[in-house]
Amino acid sequence: VGVVTQPDRPAGRGRELRASAVKTETLDQSLRVLEPESTRGDDFVQEIAGLRADLSVVVAYGQILSREVLDVPALGSVNLHASLLPALRGAAPINWSIVRGDTVTGVTVMRMVEQMDAGPILFQTEEPIDPEETASDLRMRLSEIGAEALVEALVLLETGMIEELEQDESRATYAPKVDRATARVDWAGEPVAVSNFIRGMDAVPGAWSELEGHPVKLFRPEADPEVVPGAGPGTILEADRDVGLLVATVEGAVRIGEVQPPGKQRMDSSAWILGRGATAGQHFE
Repeated sequence: VGVVTQPDRPAGRGRELRASAVKTETLDQSLRVLEPESTRGDDFVQEIAGLRADLSVVVAYGQILSREVLDVPALGSVNLHASLLPALRGAAPINWSIVRGDTVTGVTVMRMVEQMDAGPILFQTEEPIDPEETASDLRMRLSEIGAEALVEALVLLETGMIEELEQDESRATYAPKVDRATARVDWAGEPVAVSNFIRGMDAVPGAWSELEGHPVKLFRPEADPEVVPGAGPGTILEADRDVGLLVATVEGAVRIGEVQPPGKQRMDSSAWILGRGATAGQHFE
């Protein structure tokens, strides 16, 4: 038995090398750790073969694995993915499930093939998305549900009681990686869509919008479609320490519960307003 994880990377303000949580836990369990810079080439294939594993289990590894690597174990390789495949293939299914306004998601255990997230489905379980749930909240829940699903799938695979279901390519959708550029808020949407977007980017990379030339991260949105804005999308309609921050969208508004100004900690919008961080009439770009 062995565990493959990413090499130590610089982290924190001091940019000191830091081991991944996976490596730390693996060493605590006295298991062998492999940390290749690249999974390409014969050397890595030989290292994997040296483990003599029956099966490899891949979760959020972060590198594309070749057919040679996937086929080394006798039973091949399986992957845990945080969506109901073939929906939301790709790097950020949790973020985009919330941005899309989905009410149900889940996890899938699939057999790995060279094409991204396209292998036969071994096991799936559904999970509702709570109306106010953020990507961070959902990620925590699905990590626990996924671990249980993975164990169940492996038991069924070992006993030969699992049926592999090919994915329907006509139903495939995609969830590309999210980054800072992706996370910029477009206020020219309906309030529910804007609220979903902000929750879907929480907490990393964090939805943001520019105010007076400075990027401000936005959290804990609440859609209010009953508000008649009377001003263009992105305009601050209310900035009051008692009622918080209300920003115009198309045909409504979104109330922002928390903000994070540049160089500061995340805080209640009322505290930011009290410190004159925003006033009614200003405009988020």
